[in-house]
Amino acid sequence: MIDFLASLKSRNEYLFYFGMLCLLSAGLLFIKSRFSELQINEVNAWHKPVKFALSMGLFSLTMGWYTGYLTTYRHLNIYNWTVIIGLGFEVFYVAFQAARGQLSHYNTSSALYTSLTAAMALAAIAATLYTGYIGVLFCTGKFPELPDYYLWAIRLGIFIFVLFALEGAAIGANGSPGVGGTGGRALPFLNWSLTHGDLRIAHFIGMHALQVLPLLAYFVFKDVKPVLFTGLVYGVLALFCLLLALNGKSIFHSN
Repeated sequence: MIDFLASLKSRNEYLFYFGMLCLLSAGLLFIKSRFSELQINEVNAWHKPVKFALSMGLFSLTMGWYTGYLTTYRHLNIYNWTVIIGLGFEVFYVAFQAARGQLSHYNTSSALYTSLTAAMALAAIAATLYTGYIGVLFCTGKFPELPDYYLWAIRLGIFIFVLFALEGAAIGANGSPGVGGTGGRALPFLNWSLTHGDLRIAHFIGMHALQVLPLLAYFVFKDVKPVLFTGLVYGVLALFCLLLALNGKSIFHSN
């Protein structure tokens, strides 16, 4: 593990430290959640910042690993700071609002909160689109040291991630992740609805193509064809969850 962390740090030091800071924050916030009864919409107020910090940490470490292959890209630090500033602001604001017992997303109770919600959206979109450009670099560059199946998995993982990360804009436009109703039973911690449509499920599945596909390619498939097929099936699964949610239906319950 120590050797792996050292290798990860050497590939992209900026994203390594930011990712580790996010994971450390997630751990501290989780401990805080165990001793707090503060709730927002009948859910522990600290669960959301824990999830955001975990997600941003995993994303940053993953992209830190992949960008280690971009040895000829001269503007990598611009990407690094786009991620650090944009996503760092999002994690901080979500945690700050949780501490105050206030909504971070979907909060339009004042002009200030509306502006900060918009700022979070713009920061996330900027980081996502730039990540899409990183995916383009993996399509146009030469990577003779990488097996074809692994390279294709990185490309597919990034592009599926971008599509379903941008789905967050649809969630924001809806004013809520729920479709077809609010309240009711939900999965512990994740808080995904068990009775109504929930746009966060497709969002989650699609974004984690970034890790799932390259890991499967490198350790399991080791061939281009199953990687392409799995990428297609994975994308269809995420799309199915999205369409189901848009129709107000839960994947956990037959409406």
